Amino acid sequence: MTDIDIGTGAERNDDVGGRREPLINREKKFKRSVSNAHDELHSFRKYLRWMCVDQSSPWTAVLSWSMFVVFTLVVPAMSHFMLACANCDSHHSRPYDSGVQLSLSSFAALSFLCLSRFVSKFGLRRFLFFDKLWDESSTVRRGYTNQLNRSLKILSYFVAPCFLAMSSYKIWWYASGASQIPFLGNVILSDTVACLMELCSWLYRTTVIFLVCVLFRLICHLQILRLQDFAQVFQMDSDVGSILSEHLRIRRHLRIISHRYRIFILSSLVLVTGSQFYSLLITTKSHAGLNINSAGELALCSMTLVTALLILLRSASKITHKAQAVTCLAAKWHVCATIESFESVDGGGTPRLVDRASGHGFYSTDVDIGDPDDSEDYGEEEDDFDNNDLIPAYAYSTISFQKRQALVNYFENNKAGITIFGFTLDRSALHTIFGIEMSLVLWLLGKTIGIS
Repeated sequence: MTDIDIGTGAERNDDVGGRREPLINREKKFKRSVSNAHDELHSFRKYLRWMCVDQSSPWTAVLSWSMFVVFTLVVPAMSHFMLACANCDSHHSRPYDSGVQLSLSSFAALSFLCLSRFVSKFGLRRFLFFDKLWDESSTVRRGYTNQLNRSLKILSYFVAPCFLAMSSYKIWWYASGASQIPFLGNVILSDTVACLMELCSWLYRTTVIFLVCVLFRLICHLQILRLQDFAQVFQMDSDVGSILSEHLRIRRHLRIISHRYRIFILSSLVLVTGSQFYSLLITTKSHAGLNINSAGELALCSMTLVTALLILLRSASKITHKAQAVTCLAAKWHVCATIESFESVDGGGTPRLVDRASGHGFYSTDVDIGDPDDSEDYGEEEDDFDNNDLIPAYAYSTISFQKRQALVNYFENNKAGITIFGFTLDRSALHTIFGIEMSLVLWLLGKTIGIS
């Protein structure tokens, strides 16, 4: 019989020397499979290629880095130093341009570097967890694919308003101040080229920023779908081992997401906070000439950065809230099982097991859960985790009290969610961040305009 080796596959004996040669060369590097017409990521790859952020081949990688250098570094630097317009009137002066260009370019550079690292290290399919979907239910796969298709629309919802507002501002600025703005050669041609380059730079940077944030939102949405699918195990006759195994798998994926995105989220928080405090500092000076013409670009940049940060924080806190709501669901599942399985003995005796065939004991119909019509007042806040419905009896008919109690204790002491170096990003963390930011704002205003 031919010898079989797990590491090298089937092996054969050489006719002369008796050596065994592996059928697979371990030193050979295999390339990722290319997309095809039936690939669910085919259209998304085309979008990345159109945005010049695709690095799947050497040619596209060179093009991607070239566009990054031109629109993130070269064009903003030339715009700031060559179009400073120091002699322009108050409507066309740019006193806050350095803060705008530095903040937007820094965030765009951070987003581009993180996206390049994610895609080059893990590949697009593995980075978006499509390689894990084969083990999910059809509901999760279908919901995640639909959310992927919606992600490009969501991205356009954030990018389009910012680009239209900036286009209106730049067109007005160049059109009304053509005689004051520095130009080379023909004034109309020079201003047109400069305006187009600035708009392309703004569009590129904002798109890269929002793209990474929307991808993080997409990945978090997958975990929400998995948690909603996981909640169904409490509605059926499941064993504790399968419930624990599935929850451990979800926790492992949440830990992977946290490990990949923790530097990006933390850097984004520090960068946006620093840029906003710098903007607040330079606009609250006593001699600062603040009007919509000179500070409009700064306001639009601040709204862009804050919106991107809010997408990250909201997505992280939402998935953390859903993951921690499993504890509440498991506790309700345990309580319903206990009520169904025991009855209280008159005189304060020890509770005893109920004979279900006798019809005695507490059943879910004996518990008042309120008017069912009141559920309309909750809107879309109620789901499989947050609801007032009792668990049916058949969902725990074969699980003992000790196993249920152990599972609830496990959920209480092993809360899952998005973390940043050990700190959980939940709603309490958002309240803490808001309190720290507000304290710093009041302190800064107290130093500049005297608010105490």
